[in-house]
Amino acid sequence: MKRQLTALALGASFLITPARASLLTLNGAPLKAGATPIYEDTTFVSLRGLVQQLLPGCTVWWEDGQAVVQSEALSLTAQPGDTALIYNGSRIELSQPVRLEEGRTLVPVRPLAGLLGLEVSWNADTGEVALSSSFNEDAVYWLSRIISAESQGECWEGKIAVGNVVLNRVQSPDFPNTIYGVIFDDRWGGQFEPVRNGTVYHDPTPESVQAAIACLQGENTVGDSLYFLAPELTDNHWTMENRDFVTTIGAHWFYE
Repeated sequence: MKRQLTALALGASFLITPARASLLTLNGAPLKAGATPIYEDTTFVSLRGLVQQLLPGCTVWWEDGQAVVQSEALSLTAQPGDTALIYNGSRIELSQPVRLEEGRTLVPVRPLAGLLGLEVSWNADTGEVALSSSFNEDAVYWLSRIISAESQGECWEGKIAVGNVVLNRVQSPDFPNTIYGVIFDDRWGGQFEPVRNGTVYHDPTPESVQAAIACLQGENTVGDSLYFLAPELTDNHWTMENRDFVTTIGAHWFYE
C-alpha cells in the first residue's frame, strides 16, 4: 500500500500545471528546444531538444524505459522518476526528478547545461532562460563568427574543422596567440576571405555558436590542421603545394 501511495503521489506531481518560460537562448541566439516548463521553481527542458541543438552530431533514443544520448564527447541517460542523470558513467544528482511529459523527457536545465559547459541565468521580467558559454566571451564571439562565415552550408564536422584550424593556430608559434589575432592576421593579404569581404561581422548562426563552444570544449575533426581551402573557389594553391594533406570535409581540404 505504501508503494502504491508513493507512486500515486509521484504521478500526481507530474500533473501539476507548470509555469512557462517564454524563451530559451544561447549567447543571445534563440534555441528551438520546445517549451521550458517550471516545476517548484525549477526550470525543465527537453533533453532531446536541447542536446540536439547543442550537439547536432549526437544520437538520442529511448531504451529500457530511459532516454539515451550518445556523442563523441559524452554518454548520458535520463530515466523518468529518477533524481539523477548518468553522465559518462557517473551519477549526477538533480534537485527534481526527471519527468516524462507528452512524450518528451524533461530534465532540470541547470545541471544539464553545466554538463555541456554552459551557465544559466533567468530573467524574471522577460521569462528568458539564458544559456551562455563559460568560456571567454570574446573567444565564442569571434570563433562563432569565423565558423559561420567560412562554413555556411557545411555539415557539423565541417564547422568544427574550421574552428579547429583557428584554435590550432592560436597554439602554434607561427601565428598570433589569440583567436582575434589569428582571424585578423593580415600577413600575405589576410588569412581568411570573410575578413576581406566583411562577412565575419555578420551575426553567426545558432549552430555556429554551438560549434564554437564544442571546439573550445575539445571536439576535433581535423587533428593538428593549420590550413584549409576550397580548391574550386580559389586560384591560390600554395597550401596544396607546400603543406601535408590531412582530410577533406565538404568543400574544404585541410592541411597541417
